[in-house]
Amino acid sequence: MLLLIRYGEIHLKGLNRPYFEKLQRQAIKRALRGFSGFAVEKGQGRFYVTGIGEGDMPRAVSAVKKVFGLHSVSPAVEMEKDMDAIREGLLAVTREYMAKKGMEQASFKVEATRADKRFPLRSPDIAAQVGGYLLENIPGLRVDVHDPDFKVYVEVREQCYGYCDVFPCVGGMPQKSNGRAMLLLSGGIDSPVAGFSIAKRGVELNAVHYHSFPYTSEAAKQKVIGLAKIVAGYAGRMHLHIVSFTEIQTKIHEKCPHEMLVLIMRRFMMRIAQKLAQANECKAIVTGESIGQVASQTLESLVVTDEPVSMPVFRPLIGMDKLEIIEIARRIGTYETSILPYEDCCTVFVPKHPQTKPKLQEIIQAESVLDIDGLVEQAVRETERIVLD
Repeated sequence: MLLLIRYGEIHLKGLNRPYFEKLQRQAIKRALRGFSGFAVEKGQGRFYVTGIGEGDMPRAVSAVKKVFGLHSVSPAVEMEKDMDAIREGLLAVTREYMAKKGMEQASFKVEATRADKRFPLRSPDIAAQVGGYLLENIPGLRVDVHDPDFKVYVEVREQCYGYCDVFPCVGGMPQKSNGRAMLLLSGGIDSPVAGFSIAKRGVELNAVHYHSFPYTSEAAKQKVIGLAKIVAGYAGRMHLHIVSFTEIQTKIHEKCPHEMLVLIMRRFMMRIAQKLAQANECKAIVTGESIGQVASQTLESLVVTDEPVSMPVFRPLIGMDKLEIIEIARRIGTYETSILPYEDCCTVFVPKHPQTKPKLQEIIQAESVLDIDGLVEQAVRETERIVLD
């Protein structure tokens, strides 16, 4: 048995496709590094993983499903390009599938793909012959081409491959195919989803988290590390930068108008993120903001918080509502960690009536009493770095 893996958008890459296929193969190998003795081979429009034991197949499928750039994966059997071998092979596949699902009676449909046009039978003829053979040899089966209980698939490629299960993968582009960006990672629901969404396009992630000890606890820090590990399970190795933010928040609270605290704090976060991004060869900053979700995410506020930085700021969640974001968080496995009751620095010194339509010049004037460059440089210098894989 082997894993038959289908990939997505890199089909469209023309002359650059070998480069993306190489990255895709490397990403599959990274995802399966916990297994031994396997091989990943590139075929005609497919990748094949051999050498994984049948008992390890469910775990291997789960690992491959999280690899960006892949469309779907199927545990499959390999058969000779001979109709007798194909019929017998798919008979065994179908019996095993029905036994696994506890099916004594079921409807089915055969779908055949003939990628190798030298094979003498066309796809409909292959499907008809296989379907007839299965009907003759498995009691309780009946054909339903419109709404079957399950499908039996056969692909004629380098060899013939048969399977019943098709597990969807996350899609997108291969890891590390589209540069590197710095993610502002809080302990909330939104920013891990933003990181996942931008990494899905092949962007390698670094992340920065602002920690305000003793106002935020060690448990809050560990929560963020846990979230980063989950995102790294999709995005690949991630460098997480933990910035001590206590002194900056204290200075802002002492010297700046309280209704401007959040916006000035966000401006410092962006400055620090840009410094760390530049030091780590990142080309953009990524945040989890969505228009109007909180006071600091109005259009006016976003203009103010972006002003201190020169590099692009990507907000993949900008037009989503909270329920959409939560749905993705549940699907990728970050939601349960995100809702753990440990506060992050954004809950410290929050004003009762924050500004929602700030004027940029007023914010610049208000923060001018601070040693901006000195505070930023100190925060960057004292940053803790953790590598997650």
